[in-house]
Amino acid sequence: MHTVSVRKEDVVRKWYIVDAEHQVVGRLASEVAKILRGKHKPYYTPHVDTGDYVIIINAAKVVFTGNKWEQKLYRWHTGYPGGLREITAEKMHQRRPERIIEYAIRGMLPKTKLGRAIFRKLKIYTAGTHPHAAQRPEPLVFSA
Repeated sequence: MHTVSVRKEDVVRKWYIVDAEHQVVGRLASEVAKILRGKHKPYYTPHVDTGDYVIIINAAKVVFTGNKWEQKLYRWHTGYPGGLREITAEKMHQRRPERIIEYAIRGMLPKTKLGRAIFRKLKIYTAGTHPHAAQRPEPLVFSA
């Protein structure tokens, strides 16, 4: 027996579509990150992008458990002195609802060139429509 290390030329990519309506953000993000990374495939190789494309629709209809709408904070720094900014999940949802899912999934991917390449295969839409019908995405349903 020998370990098979897949080359990027040998990877076969599929397209999946996920309906985020009434999905808990963290649980959705962990499953999508697994698909993007390629960990669901038998030939997963850590240093190669073996993952598939994922389209998320209805991103504006995700839910949080508990009091996270009021208590969860997203923080960033502007780069200027005293430039620490923060916003609650509720306000983030009002301004850019797709960012909530983006931040959750990005945090579960590697913080390297590979992680950035993997993240580019994620497409998020707030409404129920998407422009990727030509790729014929398969519906992806997660078990509860």
